[in-house]
Parts: sequence; C-alpha cells; structure tokens
Amino acid sequence: MVRTLLFAAAALTMVATPSLAAPCRDAKGKFIKCPDKTPVKAARCKDAKGKFAKCGTPGAKPA
Repeated sequence: MVRTLLFAAAALTMVATPSLAAPCRDAKGKFIKCPDKTPVKAARCKDAKGKFAKCGTPGAKPA
C-alpha cells in the first residue's frame, strides 16, 4: 500500500512539472519571452452627442 502511494505521488509530480514551466519558443526553437495573454479591449468611440459610434466616423472620439 505504501509502495503504491509513493509511486502515485512520484508519477503525479512528473506529470505536473512540465506544465508549470512551459517556456515559449520561436519558429527556430530559441527561447523567447512568452506573449502576454491579456485580452485586447475593443476600442469604443462616441460622437459629439455622446452616443456610441464607429471610431472611423468624423467627429468620433475614443471613450
């Protein structure tokens, strides 16, 4: 029983270790800084009256 418990604990640590230290690599296989995974916020603009408008329209300013 003790032998089975030790084997299970050792197997669990071997499986969990690579997922914790997942380095990022470029196309050539060199290590690089991992890209930030924060979601990009969509740009919202308002027109002169204060209503939401497309950001490309004349008079629209980022809100």
